[in-house]
Amino acid sequence: MRDLQAHPLAELFPMLSEKEIGELADDIVTYGQREPIVLLKGKVLDGRNRLAACRFAQVEPRFVDFEGDDPLGFVLSLNLHRRHLTESQRAMVAAQIIDWDRGINQHTGGSANLQTREAARRLSISERAVAAAKRIRDHGAGELVEAIREGRVSVHAGEAISDLALEAQREVLAREEKEIIARAKAIREARQKMRHTVRLAHMDLVAEKGRASAPATLKQLYPVYYADCPWRFGVRSEVTGREKSAENHYPTLTTDEICDLLGKLIGGEHPAVCFLWATNPMLLDALRVLQACGFTYVHHWIWDKEVAGTGYWGRDRHELLLIGRRGDIAAPLPGTQPETVHREPKGKHSAKPDYFAEQIEKLFPGVARLELFARRARPGWDRWGFEAGAQAVPS
Repeated sequence: MRDLQAHPLAELFPMLSEKEIGELADDIVTYGQREPIVLLKGKVLDGRNRLAACRFAQVEPRFVDFEGDDPLGFVLSLNLHRRHLTESQRAMVAAQIIDWDRGINQHTGGSANLQTREAARRLSISERAVAAAKRIRDHGAGELVEAIREGRVSVHAGEAISDLALEAQREVLAREEKEIIARAKAIREARQKMRHTVRLAHMDLVAEKGRASAPATLKQLYPVYYADCPWRFGVRSEVTGREKSAENHYPTLTTDEICDLLGKLIGGEHPAVCFLWATNPMLLDALRVLQACGFTYVHHWIWDKEVAGTGYWGRDRHELLLIGRRGDIAAPLPGTQPETVHREPKGKHSAKPDYFAEQIEKLFPGVARLELFARRARPGWDRWGFEAGAQAVPS
């Protein structure tokens, strides 16, 4: 019987236990080898368990050569349908897929985020689980990786354990299952509290620098306003949630504060149009802001982010750009209006696609335009904002 090596793709999935190999051997003796062992360049691409069972039963195995052009897809298709793998086991496979893709596509320079997203899609798991598995592969002891592959430890517990030194990881894994889970929970809680303290200090620093840079009044009136307000969202947990909020990146305001601030800053009776961003849960708040500034809602555009995020009532994948009109402001000429839906993947936290500002420029060329809560200079616009380190100056 030939002594064959396993192809690296075959090793994405764990072998059956000795007991299961024995049962498979009995089945082969009774009914024969139902499926051939698939070889790729002389290595076992699919059928390691059948080969082991044939050796155990002393039955000469049958082989075929792989003839397709997607060996990875072939291996995934067969094994995901044959086996009842846990989410954690699939996550470890996904982490290995990313390594495999990097190895054969080094010249492409592809995005790590896209690789993670595609691996998560193929294995029907969350990107968060894939990220945890990648961390375990980078920092975990070999025993930890095997414990997850065998289904004894979850990937989320494993991620916490991987924070420990290698010997400490091995010591935890030697305990009973309940003790392993309790230790992982304690590590996660300690890590969350530490990050929480650091990020709250960062939030205070951002707010202090940012609010000092935004003037209380404007030097002129503008017919066009474009605003991406720093909404203050509610969060589930002061320890595990608040540090993930927008306030980590820029100082946030309550809806009442935004209404008061913008009402004084851009309110009045002079004709103007306001383009105001709103997320789904903040829609009514955004309409309040328009009203506080004297604008009447007339229409909205949609940014389709292409990939769904999170949400309480639905997984959000779009944001709304509300349009408010005040006084006798000219509407766009017929035929110049853009389509109401624009598709573009999201980028840096809360940054909106340039496409929308460009459409506003086309609709209102040659007039003074002000971007409120601006993060950076935009040619053809004046800017005003709380962004830390920025100054309210013409661009």
